[in-house]
Amino acid sequence: QVHLVESGGGSVQAGGSLRLSCATSGYTSSNFCMAWFRQAPGKEREGVATYYKGTEAAYYADSVKGRFTISRDNADHKLYLLMNNLKPEDTAVYYCAAVGLRTTISAGYCDFPRFDSGYWGQGTQVAVSL
Repeated sequence: QVHLVESGGGSVQAGGSLRLSCATSGYTSSNFCMAWFRQAPGKEREGVATYYKGTEAAYYADSVKGRFTISRDNADHKLYLLMNNLKPEDTAVYYCAAVGLRTTISAGYCDFPRFDSGYWGQGTQVAVSL
């Protein structure tokens, strides 16, 4: 059974920073994609950033480019999201997701729709105030 557990959310003022963590267990795939998504109240879930194990490539939504950094620590198997210069519009529940791969991705990065059939965590709340 695969489990993803997010942590690190909280309340911060605009311009501040937070680092989210996603701990994984029960995952045996050697090639995979992982990602962070978010969902604000009354809005649809949106992709934030992805990580591709095959090339260690990162991919970002335009709204977070230059402010957020996704990374994975191969030692502790955790996925991280460092969020700098936070804005009130970043307020949302942030979710970690993972999907195993049977083949390599020719594009070299993971796209957001790929995670529709993946594993998901329960989410961690991020609130950014002015």
